Amino acid sequence: MFIDEATIHVKAGDGGDGCISFRREKYIPKGGPDGGDGGKGGSVIVVGDANIQTLMDFRHQHHFKATRGADGRGKNMYGADGEDVILRLAPGTLIYNNESGELVCDLVLGDEIVIALGGRGGLGNDRFKSSTNQVPREQTDGDPGGELELRLELKLIADVGLIGKPNAGKSTLLSTITHATPKVAAYPFTTLSPQLGIAEVDPGRRIVFADIPGLIEGASEGVGLGHEFLRHVERTRVLVHLIDASPADGSDPETNYRAIRDELMNYSAELAEKPEIVVLSKSDLISDADEVEAAVKAMRASLQLGAETQLLAISSANSQGLRELLEACWGVAQMEERRAAQEAEETAPRRVPPHMRDMGELD
Repeated sequence: MFIDEATIHVKAGDGGDGCISFRREKYIPKGGPDGGDGGKGGSVIVVGDANIQTLMDFRHQHHFKATRGADGRGKNMYGADGEDVILRLAPGTLIYNNESGELVCDLVLGDEIVIALGGRGGLGNDRFKSSTNQVPREQTDGDPGGELELRLELKLIADVGLIGKPNAGKSTLLSTITHATPKVAAYPFTTLSPQLGIAEVDPGRRIVFADIPGLIEGASEGVGLGHEFLRHVERTRVLVHLIDASPADGSDPETNYRAIRDELMNYSAELAEKPEIVVLSKSDLISDADEVEAAVKAMRASLQLGAETQLLAISSANSQGLRELLEACWGVAQMEERRAAQEAEETAPRRVPPHMRDMGELD
């Protein structure tokens, strides 16, 4: 089961209390203060882990609490620090403060971010001694640890997103070019959750494909699979838009294409502007190569595609055109990766959650 949303409550450990104590040793008549400090509470840390692909681990467990720091003791013994809680999440997980709606962080692979900081330990009475206060009977309690209710939202990170009307051939294509095994059947909506697969262009080049559930009219407003579909398309670098050359329901391929483009635009103008490769699928149903070429030219003219938009004909059944499609996807994805890297370098955002940016050093 693919789980891509969850709500959890996290609580960092409180700091331990400082201790009030005085030395009591034989033959030492003037023992001074020796109360130690409390330990620091454990923090809650989120980690971007490539081995995690869904939010399944948070379906049944919703509360995560780090341990409290131990109290200080006599003989200037400091309390032990609390143990951190590590939450391993899939890269691409958006973490929101569920109360304010603020985006806390956008997790990427390799991130280790303190999401709730453990409380600092209190001071023992040894810290308060001075020439004028030689018998201090004061200490401080530990600070409380951070506490948040978080909403987790996973958006898949893939190079290529396969989009198209139900039964356009997306699942068949994914199963042909990768080792993924999505459900394939001759009826709409056989894919009810996003499916990932890795296609190998050659031993040194791999592309991550995401087969996203088919769209219907009104998806941008939540109809059908709605936002469950569109959320995952946002993270892809390039869209491969499959058009059934001969729809079984007798619908018009051009109308099907424009219906999906309208849903993308209604959901997000930025999403609609992503690079797109248009693919005429199931071309094996067309009798010969000349007719396939004629169909491609007619479709380009009908859709009024610009020169920058590639239009290819493929058949997953006999592997026709699949090599050309992989090369086209690789080229566009690499170009987008370089552009994104350049933008990231120019903006250089801090990898610190907004709710902790005023807290100084995380120590």
